[in-house]
Amino acid sequence: MTATAQPDTGRPLAGKVALVAGGTRGGGRGIAVELGAAGATVYVTGRSSAGAGSGMARPETIEETAERVTAAGGHGIAVRTDHSSPGEVRALVDRIAAEQDGRLDILVNSVWGGDPLTDWEHPLWEQDLDTGLRLLRQAVETHIITSRLALPLLIGRPGGLVVEVTDGNTARYRGSFFYDIAKSTVIRLAFAQAAELKRYGVAAVAVTPGFLRSEAMLDHFGVTESTWRDGIASDPHFAQSETPAYLGRAVAALAADPGIMAKSGRALATWHLYQEYGFTDADGTQPDFAAYWAETLEKELGPLGDPL
Repeated sequence: MTATAQPDTGRPLAGKVALVAGGTRGGGRGIAVELGAAGATVYVTGRSSAGAGSGMARPETIEETAERVTAAGGHGIAVRTDHSSPGEVRALVDRIAAEQDGRLDILVNSVWGGDPLTDWEHPLWEQDLDTGLRLLRQAVETHIITSRLALPLLIGRPGGLVVEVTDGNTARYRGSFFYDIAKSTVIRLAFAQAAELKRYGVAAVAVTPGFLRSEAMLDHFGVTESTWRDGIASDPHFAQSETPAYLGRAVAALAADPGIMAKSGRALATWHLYQEYGFTDADGTQPDFAAYWAETLEKELGPLGDPL
């Protein structure tokens, strides 16, 4: 059995066990690390493992994320898992149950893998159907499989939390048919799980970042985290971007909130949560993409949209 830390008032999630499905990079990595910084034991899963590629053509691995979780003050455990495979997810859940005395407090569904599959150029009737359906299987079915098999560990643990990571917390169209369906559906998954988990005192929410400065986005602009501001010359909106740590701190604050049930079933955003919980991004700033949109983009593109 893997030992977990005892409760510590300076680390509000000490003694808690989390599973971050899709924790290899981006928002999932940011969430895993910040849960660790709050004291949690974090199982980091995904297909990109040292010595085993995922088809994403990216260098990040779950082992690297787990190491960062531990360095931040938590306990990171990397488990290579294909979340489209019920058998692999069942084995993962069985392992968590065995190592943690049947305990799981926080489930984060952050599996995505849809970047190379998203067609931003064509309407539905001109898109490749197999590719679009594969995106939905990767971005939606993986969440359903993981929740179906992991939720029994959260039942009976009042104060537990399920987080569905999405893009945008509104009904506004997201620019590509299959991308829009995937991200909108993830919000509905949180709503449906909230309804079924309410009687057990377990909350479920969807959470979105603003303009996420992920590893892939840094590469897109040809910059690093230390030189990211050079990317503003290519896109002035990039000045309002936020690191994965900002999303991670939002999720960690939610997980530590004793009143989390009041938010269950809602679609939340970093740009509102920082106002309530007071967290900052890694550089001490507090990006507010909704405020920036209202000031700069609303006249051209219309309102960002009302929260769902």
